[in-house]
This record gives sequence, C-alpha cells and structure tokens, in this order.
Amino acid sequence: MSALSPVLAPVAAVGRSGIGLLALVGRLTMFLGATLAHMLRPPFYWREFLFQLMQIGYFSLPVVALTTLFTGGALALQIYDGSARFNAEAVVPQIVAIGMVRELGPVLTGLMVAGRVSAAIAAEIGTMKVTEQIDALTTLSTHPMKYLTVPRVLAATLALPVLAAVGNIIGILGGYLVAVLRLEFNAAAYLRNTVDFLEASDVVSGLVKAAVFGCIVAVMGCYHGMRSARGAQGVGRATTNAVVSASILILAANFILTGIFFSE
Repeated sequence: MSALSPVLAPVAAVGRSGIGLLALVGRLTMFLGATLAHMLRPPFYWREFLFQLMQIGYFSLPVVALTTLFTGGALALQIYDGSARFNAEAVVPQIVAIGMVRELGPVLTGLMVAGRVSAAIAAEIGTMKVTEQIDALTTLSTHPMKYLTVPRVLAATLALPVLAAVGNIIGILGGYLVAVLRLEFNAAAYLRNTVDFLEASDVVSGLVKAAVFGCIVAVMGCYHGMRSARGAQGVGRATTNAVVSASILILAANFILTGIFFSE
C-alpha cells in the first residue's frame, strides 16, 4: 500500500474535491429550500424588504447604466468593423439589439450587481454574525433567515429584471449614438430596424434570466455571510467567496437558460 500511495494520492485529492463540491451543492440547495419555505410563511418584514429593494435596485442603476451604455457603443463598433468585411453593415442595429436584450444586458447587470450587492450582503451578514447580532435576533424570537435572507432574495429577484430592462434600453441607446454620430447611420432607419427585429421572446428570455441572476446574487451573499468565520479575516473571505461564486453561477445559469430558450 505504501508503494501505491503516491499513485493514489492525486486520485484521492480529486475524490475529496468531488465530495466537497457535492456537499456544497447540497448545502446550497437546502439553504435555498429553507429560504423559499420561510418566504411562504408569515410574518413578512415589509420595511426590510422595501429598504433592500432600494439598496439593490435603485442604487445599482448608475453602475448598470454606465456599463451597458459603453458596452452597447463598443458592440456597435465591433459589429460594424466585422460586418464591413462582408458588406453587411446594415445588420448593426439588429445584432446590437438582440445581443443586448438576450445576453449582454442581463449578464452584465447580474455581474455588476453581484460585485456590488453580493459582497455588501455577505459583509453585512458576516459582520452581524461576528458581533453576535444574529444570536440576538434568535433571542428575540426572530428567525434570522426570515428577517435577513428572505427580504434580500425577494428584493434582488424582483429588482434585477427592472435593472436589466433599463440596461437593455441604455445599451441599445449606446449603440444608436455610436452608429448615428460616428458611423453615419440614418437615425430613423436605425430605430426602425431595432424595433422591427426584436421579438417578445427575446425580451422575455432576458428578463427571466435577470430574475434568476438576482436570486443567485442574493442567495450567494446570504449563504456566505451566514457561514462566515469569526473575525475580520472570515468576513473578508466570505465577501470574496460570495462575489466569485455568484459570478460563476451567473455565467453557468446563463448557458443553461440560453440552451432552454433557444435550443431549436
């Protein structure tokens, strides 16, 4: 056995990683299930929900708007340069619109909100755990998940589609400004091509994606905040893990949802 141990060591490491991943998936599933269960049972803390709706939704508008504006402009430039090789410059409005509404709008909104909100949630809840405020909630007969997790998850799930819709409009506006002011497109023809090409399924798929991304952002922030280790280092690690895991899950969920909506 001792002679085989160097050979089996890498296999054992892979096995431990696989078991750890499965355990993490199980814990996240149980956490999400508990959140949904508490969401369906009273009481519901409306004041905390409205506060989180403002924090997650309204105060995320500037970063989402700037990100999508510049992305829409850059997308128009890239598509124009690529399509010019095939004398197909006229497709710029259509591709900018479908690219923003289906993919870039929801994904960029999710990633920007993950960097801003998921980190803030994890840091806030992690600090509450370190300072024993969560224990105080339990002492006051207030379930921590019902007071801390449910309002944040519900607020993020409802706010992200609105943010994505605003981001889609601003991103298309960015492509429009670049196309009209720099690439010399006709303004009326650009808008007409954009409106005529988009379908309801394109808009709905993007909004559904954004709702899923919002749930991911809030769940990751709450989960890592609740499991934060004691001390400043533990809170910092929880914040980092929340942002990284939320970003990875957003990209993975985007791939899965794209396959579901546009598999034909």
